[in-house]
Amino acid sequence: MARKERPLVSRRQALCGGGVSALGAMLGTVLGTARAARAESISGPIPAVDAVAVRVVIDSYQFAVASGSTRDGLEIQHFGWGIEPGRAPRRTLVSEFGLAMHVESRRGTQVRHALVDFGFTPEALINNCALLGIDPSALDALVLSHGHYDHFGGLVGFLEKHRARIKPKLPLYVGGEDCFCSRQWVAPPVRGDFGALDRRALQQTHVQVTIAEGVSLVADHGFTTGQIGLRSFEKLLSPTRMKVGVEGRFGCYAVDLPENERTQTFVPDQFRHELATAYNLKGKGLVLLTSCSHRGVVNAIRQAQAVSGIDKVHALIGGFHLAPYPEEYLRHTIAELQQLDIDHVVPLHCSGEPFYDLARAELPGKVLRSYTGTRFVFS
Repeated sequence: MARKERPLVSRRQALCGGGVSALGAMLGTVLGTARAARAESISGPIPAVDAVAVRVVIDSYQFAVASGSTRDGLEIQHFGWGIEPGRAPRRTLVSEFGLAMHVESRRGTQVRHALVDFGFTPEALINNCALLGIDPSALDALVLSHGHYDHFGGLVGFLEKHRARIKPKLPLYVGGEDCFCSRQWVAPPVRGDFGALDRRALQQTHVQVTIAEGVSLVADHGFTTGQIGLRSFEKLLSPTRMKVGVEGRFGCYAVDLPENERTQTFVPDQFRHELATAYNLKGKGLVLLTSCSHRGVVNAIRQAQAVSGIDKVHALIGGFHLAPYPEEYLRHTIAELQQLDIDHVVPLHCSGEPFYDLARAELPGKVLRSYTGTRFVFS
């Protein structure tokens, strides 16, 4: 959209927050990167869907011989081997330290497809989507939970591979400008560059980057929670720090960050931009995908409840980011989950084996094991 010409803003004004919107547009033009759109807020009640199927496209662990099962309206399907009748094995699923999930939702005769997070490498995402029968041309929305490489690393390569097949202006929902900041990993076991999204490459793939700071509809059926408030006992551990500013194709616009961060070189990562994604399953409650839960898994649940007006959580699926915490903290989290009376709890990615072991004992029959390729069909 064309903008009226304005005087150029000085670098000092930019750093101090002057001319925020004008400078943001100017930088987007100079650097050849697209400025993000703003998501429309949901007006009216959260839509209810008749069925939701969540496929774990990438996770850290694979077990090819697990048996599927059915319980209380939930069907659990495991992938197995990447083999076919009459042909010798060639490839199978790739597991890596990252997360990607595919959601197929049904509402009457309408079917929608969304991809939530994209793993660490495009090779894993492309390989696994092909084996799992996920059609890039059928995708109606993309959601990036937060700006960590193990969640966005596969995105650009996947979009470049399928550029001719994806829908024009396919929306990519992110929670804020700080999703694009370059990051450094500062926690154990090693420190180093943790990458950033390639803004120019995203523009060239013709997706529509969409900022969803508040609750926003996803592909007509689901919704993002918007930025997750700190509502509970949970403490934020920050394994990364963000670099302020844009260098070439990478980085975040300082003018779009909080005023107290614009003049800094590096700031601790507070994950203000983190999103969870949810679906309102008719008669059952929320199916909530938390991705990584840096802001706290209980906080993510409470955010989803607050913005939707729906208290019942039918299923909780995702990374709970509990691996770094001591046992006392894990038990506090489990006690909160017990109070919430969630029907199904599916820990993925960064949840940690200590949490899984404790939760399985304290939440009997509710904690489900998942692997790369597992599909949960809620109806």
